[in-house]
Order: sequence, then C-alpha cells, then structure tokens
Amino acid sequence: MDGENVCPNIQEPSGLPAPGTLMVDTSRADRVGEFQGSAGPYWSLRPVGGGAEWEAEPRHLRPALLMEQLRARTARLNARSRGEVL
Repeated sequence: MDGENVCPNIQEPSGLPAPGTLMVDTSRADRVGEFQGSAGPYWSLRPVGGGAEWEAEPRHLRPALLMEQLRARTARLNARSRGEVL
C-alpha cells in the first residue's frame, strides 16, 4: 500500500502517534483507523479504506496490534481489488 508505515505505532516527541499510525478506537467496537492529528482534546482518525474521519478521546484509543494492522490492510487491499477504493 502506498503511504504505509515503515515502523508502525511510533510516537513523535510531542507524545502523539506519528501520522498514519494505526489505532484502535475501543469506544467504537474496536474500529481501526489511521491517526491524522489532534484537534483540542480529541484525536482524529481516518478509516484505513478511506471514508469520513472521526474524532475520539485519546483514553479510548490504543495502538493496533500486528494482527489488527494486517486485518485492516488486507480489507483495504481487497476493497481496492474490487474497485471500491483507489
């Protein structure tokens, strides 16, 4: 995938995850999204396969486990092969 993390789930010096880091939102049934940045007290995430961003409180987020990362990326590649995602 283009723009994939070479070293996923690395934190920047500010304490925030690096942009593109895969995170799990435990307040939304363990939904996986790419960290986009912070806006006030919330962190913005974008679905791995594209779509509308959502915001979540950092206390409900955790770095995605390797299996969760693989599952999200595989789902995106499958959608891409069906022509649903560019």
